[in-house]
Amino acid sequence: MNAVAGAAGFSHRFEGLRSRLPGAKLPWLDALRGEAAESFGAQGFPTRRVEAWKYTDLNPLGHVSFDEPLTLLDGGVTLPPAIAPRVVFVDGRFREDLSDHPGARSLARHLPELEGRLGVLAQPAREPMAGLNTMLFEDGLLLEIGEGVDGGVMELLSYATACERPQAFHPRHLIRLAPGASLTLIETATGAARARYLHNPVYEIEVAEGARLTHGRLQQEAREAWHLSTVYARVAAGGVYDNFTLNAGGKLARNEIHTALTGARAQCHMNGAQLLVDGQHADTTTALDHAAPDCSSRQTYKTVLSGKSRGVFQGKILVRQAAQKTDGYQMNQALLLSPDAEIDSKPQLEIYADDVKCSHGATVGELDADQLFYLRARGIPESEAKAMLVEAFLQEAVESVAEETLRGALARAVDGWWRAEAAA
Repeated sequence: MNAVAGAAGFSHRFEGLRSRLPGAKLPWLDALRGEAAESFGAQGFPTRRVEAWKYTDLNPLGHVSFDEPLTLLDGGVTLPPAIAPRVVFVDGRFREDLSDHPGARSLARHLPELEGRLGVLAQPAREPMAGLNTMLFEDGLLLEIGEGVDGGVMELLSYATACERPQAFHPRHLIRLAPGASLTLIETATGAARARYLHNPVYEIEVAEGARLTHGRLQQEAREAWHLSTVYARVAAGGVYDNFTLNAGGKLARNEIHTALTGARAQCHMNGAQLLVDGQHADTTTALDHAAPDCSSRQTYKTVLSGKSRGVFQGKILVRQAAQKTDGYQMNQALLLSPDAEIDSKPQLEIYADDVKCSHGATVGELDADQLFYLRARGIPESEAKAMLVEAFLQEAVESVAEETLRGALARAVDGWWRAEAAA
């Protein structure tokens, strides 16, 4: 089955649902959806012949018939404990009855106000999964933090229920911080243990002058789920976008992050960890555009792989000619706990400015046998000794998170992953 044929089911579904999707009567939105559908229909799912998807195969998606959950689920669901005041989406739809954050708003209810704002950053013609999202999104988070306001900590929880047939949902999240505003957004993506679904979110994030967004992402989807997310962030002068992504769930996951530093002295931190067990595939792909002078960026990604798992890291830093005094750093490191595990790493630098300081690196290795022997010789059980070494390996990435609530949530997730792996 080729890429276009595999995507035909989504294209046919779009034509059938087009008049029922939120905002269907808005000419500008209908045109946006139509252009995305035309592009996605022509391209289909990206194949491994596409350079950006060389290491991640979406062909299995083309063999699954997904339902679109257009009917809002009523009734209770069992959610994980809250990390902070939160906004909840169940099967891609906003659940006001489960949300307790005062700033929580449903995107679907405010679409008439979003002409000229929604779809500005996303590139559906360039990124096919963003095109699929644009075609079929039903809801999402609309979040605006006013000028100079400290928005505190918010949790964005996406929960998937178990249905008889596989389902697909494509939330569209629109987030804007006004000048001088700040916010910590902790996103958790998870689902019922036996749920089989595709979660395909797109984020359009605007960080205005002097604003700061700390964006923590805990991907802990059900083991039979596909998680394909695309983040677009634009950072103005003096603004900071601080992203940490933990990839630990799902059968196949890809987190794609596109960040543009468009004003002088803007900063971006994109750090993360991938924790993979037998049968999992996770892909982190970043694209960082230094478009203004005196900007800095830091990227540190760590991957731990056990069993027959596969990890991917692709990171590109583009430094435009105007971006003098750029300071960019990128490091990707992988720890293989099994001879059957595999990691693909592709760091890239594309520099057109003269006065810059940029570096990147990648390492792959196993647990140090001498260190493991040292710990075992002091009476530490093998599983605990391995846990200590894995924790030490991940420490650099997690310690980069300054916000206490987020750092604690990440530490618990890492500990829970290792305990589950040790017990398996």
